[in-house]
Amino acid sequence: MDKGVIYVATGSDYRALAEASARSLRAVEPGLAVDLFTDDPDAAAPGLFDAVHRIETPHSRSKLDCMAATRFERTLFLDADTLVVNPLADLFDILDRFELALAHDVRRATALIREGREEVTPYAFPQLNSGVVLYRRSEVMLGFLSEWARRYAEAGSGRDQPILKDLLWRSDIRFYVLPPEFNLRRVTLLDAWEPGDAVPTILHSHRLMDHMRGQGARIEDAGALVEAERAALTAEWEAVGGRESDPVARFAKGVSRSG
Repeated sequence: MDKGVIYVATGSDYRALAEASARSLRAVEPGLAVDLFTDDPDAAAPGLFDAVHRIETPHSRSKLDCMAATRFERTLFLDADTLVVNPLADLFDILDRFELALAHDVRRATALIREGREEVTPYAFPQLNSGVVLYRRSEVMLGFLSEWARRYAEAGSGRDQPILKDLLWRSDIRFYVLPPEFNLRRVTLLDAWEPGDAVPTILHSHRLMDHMRGQGARIEDAGALVEAERAALTAEWEAVGGRESDPVARFAKGVSRSG
């Protein structure tokens, strides 16, 4: 098929998250094909996915294996902790010119999002978030995915984004950085945007997993998610002594611009 969306989810909790995300996608894109890769296909919600594929050897980053197994020529991979709140419109047309498209991650001034596994890059080349990945099923892209999976397996464990950062820095693959509305990690940006700034499309937040960690009731809609993120934002600033009145100086504490 020409285009579609895939989710990768193992275990009942993550499968339930992926199903909630898929329902949000269906509400705004009812005609788009949606597949699930999971360790227990029989447990998937009946009728929700167009195809359910079994993961034979699941691990913490099974997505690196499953992304290359897509049946679509153009694929949008979505993490389970996402909500699709507006139609994707012409997003897939990006792949007319690029093999791959992702958005920058947040917390770009921290060591966590600065790090690569082997490469040291400029501050302006941080990690890209691997929870929303748009890609073409081409020879060069499948080779890139294979190398990403191989290097992650060699590393043994940990996060996949430092390896992805290294590969993108070294590679000649044509990739595009998506605007934040297609992978809105900091959903409190919705409070700052003016009417003509953007159309929020894919919300992506760990707050959608808080109930799995015993941190409150399950969040199931965008309104509740924004409220939770506002509270988390306040707590983040309180943890570093509060916000200074100067809107620029408040960010200087502990920030590193070095590679």
